[in-house]
Order: sequence, then structure tokens, then C-alpha cells
Amino acid sequence: MMAGMSMPHSPPTLPTLLIREADVIATMDDQRRELRGASLLVRGAVIESIWPAGEMPPNARADEVIDARGHAVLPGLVNTHHHMYQSLTRAVPAAQNAELFGWLRVLYPIWAGLTPEMVQVSTQVAMAELLLSGCTTSSDHLYLYPNGVRLDDSIEAAAAIGMRFHAARGSMSVGESDGGLPPDTLVEREEVILADTQRVIETHHDHGRYAMLRVVAAPCSPFSVSPDLMRESASLARSLGTRLHTHLAENDHDIAYSRAKFNMTPAEYAESVGWLGDDVWHAHCVKLDAHGIGRFAATGTGVAHCPCSNMRLASGIAPIRRMLDAGVPVGLGVDGSASNDGAHLLAEARQGLLLARVGRAVEGALPGGPPTFGCDHGPAEMTARDMLAVATRGGATVLGRDDIGHLAPGMAADLAVFDLRSLGLAGGAVHDPVGALLLCAPTVAAFTIVNGRAVVREGRLTTVDLGPLVEQHNRLATKLVRA
Repeated sequence: MMAGMSMPHSPPTLPTLLIREADVIATMDDQRRELRGASLLVRGAVIESIWPAGEMPPNARADEVIDARGHAVLPGLVNTHHHMYQSLTRAVPAAQNAELFGWLRVLYPIWAGLTPEMVQVSTQVAMAELLLSGCTTSSDHLYLYPNGVRLDDSIEAAAAIGMRFHAARGSMSVGESDGGLPPDTLVEREEVILADTQRVIETHHDHGRYAMLRVVAAPCSPFSVSPDLMRESASLARSLGTRLHTHLAENDHDIAYSRAKFNMTPAEYAESVGWLGDDVWHAHCVKLDAHGIGRFAATGTGVAHCPCSNMRLASGIAPIRRMLDAGVPVGLGVDGSASNDGAHLLAEARQGLLLARVGRAVEGALPGGPPTFGCDHGPAEMTARDMLAVATRGGATVLGRDDIGHLAPGMAADLAVFDLRSLGLAGGAVHDPVGALLLCAPTVAAFTIVNGRAVVREGRLTTVDLGPLVEQHNRLATKLVRA
């Protein structure tokens, strides 16, 4: 060999994972194929092959093999709206029976005591719940930054636990003295908000395919930020190639505030400040009217549907069927752990399925008879597979991803594997293993694979020790509320 020359390096060998002979693989692909007895090969962080029953090559080998007989394999579920720090304030008695604005007024003073440690620990607790429910990708909307808290605290926690993460740099800039809802002590100056939003995007955001971390510009809500901050945040996000997220049209008080403050509906206000477009998604939209639905559909603006939180706070029932029929991108969100008190995304999908069938009560009358009360929806309003699509492909679209949400060669290796032999599925999975996952009692994932890595294995989290984590979380929750 000549001096100064060296042998070329061989490309690293990527680890392989074979999921073998699943009872069903629900691909959620364009044809919505459900493959019985199928197998799936992962190489590195990417799905390489999916073989229907009997088509797997006889010489197929892998570094790890999961025997998936008796199991269903789904795309990893996608959570499009959360406030993970709120797991510290679940079931606080004074906030248990309040609607949105009253609930916030109780909790704002408690959240003012948040510390970086609290944000890190609560983020991991929330993510542990999500991962155990088969969720592989989550957004989180952190809009409070007291006592040195930074979005970086959430980002570090997500990297340690192994979740694909869309970190939303939230903000509040209009306090009570200026007509907003939050206390003045919890708002930030708008120049500080914009500078830090730019910092975290430029420092952490990954534009690449299969990105494990993306950062979002996310002013909190119309009642806590100014129109100028909404406009400037949208301009900043678009200049840096990232997405926008906020709350919109959550309940009647939200509508009344927009009418009184801006003389517009929430959807009209959002459009006036540049917050419609296929790079935007709004949480809740319970009170989105027909005009708003039309504008969202025309512009590709997304919605994060949060059925449990909407029920818990008595906000109402979002018109999800009408949104989907109109072409609005809709994903699923568990919302904050203090307005849902849980973060089980499969349970959220079940609740969304059932709630869509209830719809809203409508009053009518038979000719010459007394008033009657009925429903504008019905049992066929939402099927289990419709809601599974919202929880997978819908969430991927809302987050602007074409690499997650369904299973196919070339897609990210994000998978949820459920044991169909569990007690809650007895007598259901034998008839319809996919439908039973949403119609029967929600179950814990047997395996959750994120980016090709098993972060849940045989129903147990592999990346953090839950016992000490929960103990630390409960100690911090007690400290926060008592303070």
C-alpha cells in the first residue's frame, strides 16, 4: 500500500429486526391493507420489507426476531397536542369541576412554580404513558417559562426516553393588566419570545427525513398573545421552514373573547394574522363554524382533536366528521394531563370514536306533537378504522410528515405491537383484531418500536426505570402544588 493511503471504510452494518407472522399487520397504507400472517423487516431505522403470509423468503434472517403470532402490528400512533408539564397537576381538587377559563385561573398560579427539573421529569412521565399506549411520535406545547425553564429541558428528556418529538415553543405575552387571561407574572416580552423561538429552532430543528426532533413556533392562544406576536411568529417560522401551532375555538368563552376583542370569529381572526395554511395546525376547534371548516379545508390547515379534554372541561363536541368530509386534516391529541388526566393515545382514539357517534343533541318536533330530541349523528358516524386513520395518518399529515403514519418500505420504523390474547380483547380480537383494539378496553402495547429501536418490550419501558421516575415525579408534584 502506498504511503499516505488507507483502506476505504466499509459502510456500517445496520441492525435488523424481523417481526414475524403477525396475526395482522394493519398497514394504513393507501389501500388500507390488513395483512393476515404477514411479516415485516426493519433495517436500521427504516422499514425494508413487508411480506404477506407465505411470501417471506426462507432465508430471511435478522439480528432480532419478534414472534408476532397472536399480535396485531399497527403504525406507531401520533399525538398532535399535549402539555406534558401538566402531569404534575392532575386531579387538583380546585380544578376538577371547572370549565377552561376557570380551570386556567386555578392552575396558572401553581404552574408559576415550575422548575427545569419538573419539566424534565413530567415530560418523561407523559412520554412513558404515550409509549406504553403505542404512541411513537408526540408534539408538546410548552408555553410557560418561569424559574429558568427552557424548551431545551423537554428536548433533553425526549432524547433520553427515545420518543420522536415535535417540541412547540409556546408563549404568552398578554397578561391580565392588558386584557389577557394569564397573570402578568407569567407572560414574557415579545422580543424575548421571538429571539428564543429562533434560537431553539436554529439549535435543535432537524429538517431531514426520519427526523427525531423538530421545533414548532407556538404562541399559546388568542386570549394570551397579541396579534402582532401571532403575525411575527408566523413570519419567523416560515422563514426558518418550520410549522405553527396554537389553540383555537376551544369553547364558548373562547368565541366570546374573539368576538369582543377582535370582532371576528376565531377562524376569521386566525386568517387575519396569517394562521391558515398547510404549515399550521390548531388544537381543539370545538366551535369551528361552517365558514371556518371551509377555510381550513381550502388552505390545508390542520386540527388536533382532543376528545377527552373537551369532555373533561365541558367544552363541547368538535364536528370532526364534518371536518373530515370537507377535507380538513385531522389528528388526535391527548391534550394536557391536567385536563385529561391521562395520556393513553389508544384510549383517546376509542373516546374519539365513541364521541363522534354521540354528536350533538338537536331539538325537533313532530307535526302537531311535542318537541323531540335526537342526534345529528349515529353509529356509522365514525368507524374504528376511521379513527385509527386519524390517530396515525391524520396525525402525520397534521405534523407535516410523510415518513410516519403508515407502514410501507421506506417509511420510518415506528410500530406498535399489541397482544391480541390479553383479557380486555377476549372475544373481540377473534372476530376483528383491528376493530377490537378501539372498541374493547384499551390495552398496553407489547412492543413499541421508535426509529427501529424497541423502547417498550413485552409491555415494559426499556429506556428509563419507571419506579424511581414516578417516585420523583410524585415528590415534585406534591412540592409544586403545596408551594
